[in-house]
Amino acid sequence: DLMKYFMKSSRCLSWLCHGACVEVDSDTEAVMGLGFKLGCISCKMRGEVPASATVDWWFMAKGESEFTHIYSYADMTGYIMDDRFDERLAWNGSKKTDDVQDGSIYILNVTFNDTGTYRCFFDRTLVFPNYEYRTNATKFISINVVGKATRGMASILSEIMMYVSIIGLQLWLVVEMVYCYRKIAAAGEEALRESEAEYLAITSESKDNCAGVTVAE
Repeated sequence: DLMKYFMKSSRCLSWLCHGACVEVDSDTEAVMGLGFKLGCISCKMRGEVPASATVDWWFMAKGESEFTHIYSYADMTGYIMDDRFDERLAWNGSKKTDDVQDGSIYILNVTFNDTGTYRCFFDRTLVFPNYEYRTNATKFISINVVGKATRGMASILSEIMMYVSIIGLQLWLVVEMVYCYRKIAAAGEEALRESEAEYLAITSESKDNCAGVTVAE
């Protein structure tokens, strides 16, 4: 039983070392003439279970009403299925594994005709000791092609927050400096008063001693 426990722990640690899968939304604005990554990530619910997956991409251009199959990825090989994307699509997902979790593709030399909705379809088979379980996931991405890059709202908000943070930090430093200056000044005045009181006490004591000596004579 102890040996089984260590073997199980070893498998769990090995799985953790491979890193976690995080599903991130794709960008939605492409620039004419440049490349663009269509992001599509589908994480397994059971990370420790071996699996294999195929990924298919579909496209519905702006103004159209039906999706067209444009790309297929299976057995670590990609296939372009639509002449409109001939030599313009490249696999940008999981590498050297059938256990695909990142099904992203890359569009080369984007054109205005690439504007529309893309559908990413994962077909995954989980391999358990005594059976296999098949599952799938679908993601939709709406892409708008523009003539030149524009700043997104997230970028603007991030810059605003950066400036707010800098200003806030500077104000905090000013407040801290004023506080420390006042504290040091107050401590100096207190030390000066104590020194003055001590000096007066010594002077008074000296006078009393001198008066005592005079009387004794």
